[in-house]
Order: sequence, then C-alpha cells, then structure tokens
Amino acid sequence: MPSLLVNGVDLAYDDAGSGPAVVFSHAGLTDRRLWDHQFAALAERHRVVRYDWRGHGESGAAAGEFAHHADLLALLDALGIERAALVGCSMGGAYSVDVALAAPERVTALALIASGLSGHEWPPEMGALARELVLAAVPADRLQQYREHTATHIDPADVAAMAEAQLRLTAVGPGREPSDLDPDVWEHMVRMCRLVFEREWSAPAHTELAADPPAKARLHEIAVPALVVNGLADLSYIQDVSGLLADGIPGARRVDLDDTGHLPPVERPAEVTRLLTEFLATRTP
Repeated sequence: MPSLLVNGVDLAYDDAGSGPAVVFSHAGLTDRRLWDHQFAALAERHRVVRYDWRGHGESGAAAGEFAHHADLLALLDALGIERAALVGCSMGGAYSVDVALAAPERVTALALIASGLSGHEWPPEMGALARELVLAAVPADRLQQYREHTATHIDPADVAAMAEAQLRLTAVGPGREPSDLDPDVWEHMVRMCRLVFEREWSAPAHTELAADPPAKARLHEIAVPALVVNGLADLSYIQDVSGLLADGIPGARRVDLDDTGHLPPVERPAEVTRLLTEFLATRTP
C-alpha cells in the first residue's frame, strides 16, 4: 500500500494507468474502496488515483486542524499531477469543488456524485432525523464520549450500530430497507462505514477547516465541464444539493438514477462507470 506524506500526514493511495489524470475522492462514510469498479475500468484509458482521506481507510490519523480540500490539492502536487479531472462522492464532491475554485488551472472536469457543498447549511429537519436514528443506535452518554474523543473503551457493538444507522439514513434512504440492496453491496458498505467510526472515535481531538470562502455562492465561477449524479432514493435534503450544483455550475449536466441512494459508485457500479467513461471521453483533454 503506497502512501505519501501530505500536509503532515501519510495518505494512502492507489495509482494506475496512463493518460489524462482522474482523481477520486470518496464519501465520508467510506474509504477509497468506494471506487473499486470505477478505478479498475477507467485505468484502461486514464491515469487514475484514489486515496483515503486522513483519518480514513489506511491513511494516517486526523489530528489538530486541517482541511480535506487542501490535502487533495497537496496530493496532486506530491504526485506531480498538474491537471486532473476530479470525481467525488458526497463530501468528496464538495472537496473537489473547493479545489476547482481554489486552483481552477489544476482541474479539467468535475464529476459530482450525491455531492455535498461547502457553505450549504442542512435544514433542522435533517438534523432532527439524524439525531433520532443515531440516539436509537448508541446511548447518548457513550455517544458524547466518542464524539469528544474521551472514551477509554469503544464498544464494537456501538460501532456496528452507528454504521448501520448512518447507512440506513443515506445509502439506503427513506422508503427502502437494507434488504432492498444487493447483500454483497450492503456488506461492503457496512465494512467501510464501521472502519470510519472505529477510527473517528479512537482518534485524537481534531478540527476540520472549511473552505474560505465557501463554494455555495461561487458556483458560477466554475468554468470546467461538470457532471452531477443524483440518487433518487437519497435523502431529499441531499438531492437538493444536486439541484444547487446542476443549476449553479454553468453548463452542468445532471443525471438522476432511479432507486439509488447516497453511494451510487457501489450500489450502481456499472452505471456510474459508464457515465464517467462517457463524460471523461468527451470532456477531458
């Protein structure tokens, strides 16, 4: 497993293929394994890079203050990639947009899948729904210790319950059950998400810094081709962000996937790969 020291932390990554560069940034509930299908397929025509955010997967621990989008930009530097198409899912999409605004000369195209957006405030109703599910999964006193990084012991049952609650909220989405997903897909999601909370709750205290200024009011500045992929079974609040991106980025193309939640790269791997292949074939130099 190769890694590079980036902004004071070792970031694990995979690098394959040759041609125009494509860099994948995963969702917050996953790690770089989110891109298994797309990484292998696109390596036939592109140089493809996928990496684990700090504190995720096989990368070093999150500690102190940091910005994920700054790590992404620094990773491009460390790998000698002058320009790349950025593909991001969930907050990985938000960080990709932040890089496109911070260093527009480095980005050739954006593919944003069930994406977040820096500067966007989630409505109170979404927070209330999340709290209800989370508190039903993990007792409030232990959850507070985990979030404050003061727990002396992390119960594996709490990790499993939190992972399943978070995935039910988004990856499954309202109106569906985990049994509606392919069993192998669900298990793959759960494995990645358990590792997220194992690492997050056992990490030292840390602070993620947001892009400044945030992207929400600056989407009109993006001048590269953009593909916005939205899952129609995802939370409506997240789908609203897909609408903001598709409407705000000049010339962006939006694709809605039926019966698909918050992690299309693993729930609909072949379809997402096809969309990316077609988009990148015509939109990257």
